[in-house]
Amino acid sequence: MFGQTTLGASSVSSSASRVFRYEVVGLRQNQETDKNKFNIRRSGSVFITVPYNRMNEEMQRISRLGGRIIKISPLVAEEN
Repeated sequence: MFGQTTLGASSVSSSASRVFRYEVVGLRQNQETDKNKFNIRRSGSVFITVPYNRMNEEMQRISRLGGRIIKISPLVAEEN
């Protein structure tokens, strides 16, 4: 989920090709994140790439982790 996403021009539907990047601050380590094999960074912004159909779930997860979304921007596929 974290990191870069590759978008292609040939997609199944318009909603499947829509991807957004959340800029999140304030994530903290808690009981839920202790299940991960890595620590959550305490300072600075974290960028999370999310497909359109998972936006609501990801917002809820960020909220549970104590984060705050400060910016949501669409990622646009480059046409060749």
